[in-house]
Amino acid sequence: MPETKKSVLHEDWVVVILGALIIAISIGGLMLPVPEFSWNNATELFESVLHPTNLGIIALQFALVLIIAIIGALLNGRSLKDYLIGFPIVYLITILALILAGNSRVKAINLEAVIFSLALGLVISNFFRLPEWLKSALSTELFVKIGLVLLGTGVIFSDILKAGSLGLIQAIIVVVTVWYFAYWLCKKLKVDDELTMMISSAVSICGVSAAIATSGAIKGDSKKLSYVISMVLITAIPMMIFMPLIANYIGLSQEVTGAWLGGSIDTTGAVVASGSLVGEEALKISTIVKFSQNVLLGLAAFGISVFWTYTKHPNSEDPDSKPTIGVIWERFPKFVLGFIGASILFSFLLDSETVSSVKGSLKNLQGLWFALAFTSIGLETNFADLFGKQSKKPFYAFLVAQTFNVLITLAVALILFD
Repeated sequence: MPETKKSVLHEDWVVVILGALIIAISIGGLMLPVPEFSWNNATELFESVLHPTNLGIIALQFALVLIIAIIGALLNGRSLKDYLIGFPIVYLITILALILAGNSRVKAINLEAVIFSLALGLVISNFFRLPEWLKSALSTELFVKIGLVLLGTGVIFSDILKAGSLGLIQAIIVVVTVWYFAYWLCKKLKVDDELTMMISSAVSICGVSAAIATSGAIKGDSKKLSYVISMVLITAIPMMIFMPLIANYIGLSQEVTGAWLGGSIDTTGAVVASGSLVGEEALKISTIVKFSQNVLLGLAAFGISVFWTYTKHPNSEDPDSKPTIGVIWERFPKFVLGFIGASILFSFLLDSETVSSVKGSLKNLQGLWFALAFTSIGLETNFADLFGKQSKKPFYAFLVAQTFNVLITLAVALILFD
């Protein structure tokens, strides 16, 4: 097992501190240039992505995330020696994934970098035995929660409300309805409690981010999280391609189609791609609806943590006793405070010029932390754990719940946007 020492702070508080530090550095004027990963052919790959100037930007970015990761490792009581050796390898694998995802043909089918991060990690972990010092650098929870805090900087409440309250109304109706249906279905199929919560949130709220936030709220198993994320990514691709075709075939307006796509497809990148296939209005509405669901992420994580605490009966001596406020606060995912705080800061406290100047750099860093997390998830996961016999019922539950999500979202979109 990797060597660990006693943590100075709870990991969620560490995440809030690190996320706030990254945001403060950016607002303070230290904004890193965004590396170039787009390329069409081998010539462009070497003249643009692998050009010394761009490699220097990638190295500068590495220096920043390494410093942040080291602070996190120290506060979490992890082995600093192993971290300094292992983290650069995780970073290099992640950069390779970003380069693969930057190819124009890959972009055309909207295969996101996190898919390659997960795939590369899975290949390495299933064909090679990882040394302990590398395992010690796999801080999946830390990486992904930093990404979630930074995600809050892109959830601008005023933009969503100005663009239309109908998207928020649809998001609330769909999230509540689909979550309870997925939860009921998982219980009927006797899916275990942790997977039930992750699947319900992933299908109903916003896919990968919701699954991650839920896992943090219930202190879920990382292998189960990896399984749910794999299902989300696998199903998002065919939905992105076929839903616009279906909408065109049955004659839906762009407004209804956009609302349908934004409420049904689980990853933001796939929503944007599918909306673009339909038209400008569909793209606008689909983005609004997806952002509206993202707004609910923090509230949902809080509600799930309370629900989990009450239903899991933490007092083994008296199972019928209700948990105290102290127990609820102890289990509450503190990183959600970072997400909400970042959203409030960028929605109401900063001027539009500042938001505009830093959003590109922060969006890039958010994507990088997510990609690092997916690399770590892949390196921690075995294929047998993902696709064993015990995975059939959760997979069936996910597919049925996703189908219900598609149908109920279409019905709500027709009522609100037609």
